Amino acid sequence: MKLVFGFTATFAFCLVLLVAAPGENSPKPQYDARGNLLRPADYRDWEFLSAGYGMNYSPAPGGHELFTNVFVQRWAYEEFLQSGKWPEQSMFVIDERDAESKGSINKKGHFQTDLMGLAVEVKDATRNPDKWAYYGFKPNDKTAQAMSKGNECWSCHEQHAAVEHTFVQFYPTLKPVAKKFSAYNEAREHVEDVK
Repeated sequence: MKLVFGFTATFAFCLVLLVAAPGENSPKPQYDARGNLLRPADYRDWEFLSAGYGMNYSPAPGGHELFTNVFVQRWAYEEFLQSGKWPEQSMFVIDERDAESKGSINKKGHFQTDLMGLAVEVKDATRNPDKWAYYGFKPNDKTAQAMSKGNECWSCHEQHAAVEHTFVQFYPTLKPVAKKFSAYNEAREHVEDVK
């Protein structure tokens, strides 16, 4: 009987520790030996921020229109809700998907299909002197190297993002949070010709 009680007490204690200790803040950016970012696993289980269709930040006509779905780690999202700031090692994954309009019973509008690529933005000052780095993954890539310093993504985010390097102006649930903490740059919301 004492053995059963001891086992039950140990099991209960371990269960309490597991529930009470989400302190790992996983997932975090992982890199290979060459410093390339490993493709984030299970990112579609992260916090969904927003989706776009055919978005293009250039005045030039875009090519094939895609759906873009934006995800961030749940722990980073929770920290943002408490402070209006993105913590170190935040990762944003933009899942780029092909668009179809003809399929099954659909008569109008578009729906998402095949993965065309991933764009990943990482806040990691220990690896990036500019804090934020950008990575592009083809559909089957397992790793990606950071885009070179001064790349288009970094420059665009630096000039136009409403909160740090993130386009919170396109994330309807986070915009009021950023405004509450005075972290929102209102000027970045206004329509302008982007070059």
